[in-house]
Amino acid sequence: MTDTRTGPDGRERCAWVGDDAEYRRYHDEEWGRPLHGDRALLEKMSLEGFQAGLSWITILRKRPRFREVFAGFDPDVVAAFDEADVERLMTDAGIVRNRAKILATIGNAALVRDMAPGELDALMWSFAPAPKPRPRDFSEVPATTPASDAMSKTLRKAGFRFVGSTTMYALMQSSGMVDDHVVGCWRADATREDIP
Repeated sequence: MTDTRTGPDGRERCAWVGDDAEYRRYHDEEWGRPLHGDRALLEKMSLEGFQAGLSWITILRKRPRFREVFAGFDPDVVAAFDEADVERLMTDAGIVRNRAKILATIGNAALVRDMAPGELDALMWSFAPAPKPRPRDFSEVPATTPASDAMSKTLRKAGFRFVGSTTMYALMQSSGMVDDHVVGCWRADATREDIP
């Protein structure tokens, strides 16, 4: 059984992409590529937290609205959200309306606001493991690792919420801290110069 699938453009991709055009774009342009910046990583942390219990494609489709209502995940702006903002967000059908996740996003933004510039980026990337052999299939891709366990524990100790180990491993994949494109996927075979 193969863990790649041929897309309409003839490219082999990780099979989880399926036939969805937005998943193809995300897989080709974002998943597994290094992502840096406190604001970008706060957004990724927030969206991965909102994803818990849902499919990632649901979050991708709602991401433009999340970015709009959470002020582009600017930590200073989001940290200042008050109860009226929470109530506004709870009535917005364009996002995932979960009070605990909304409050966690606001609280997490406050923690990032109080850090030195670049501190969240440095902290999260400090858990990036050494490169490992590329997975041959998705049975070799874990849900958690010692690195995601350690990242989760450290972030929780610092006060961050919705940062469990499974969520953090998904973040590590999506932000390029680990590269789980399977053997045979065009992204696995591409050099950095080949990637548009």
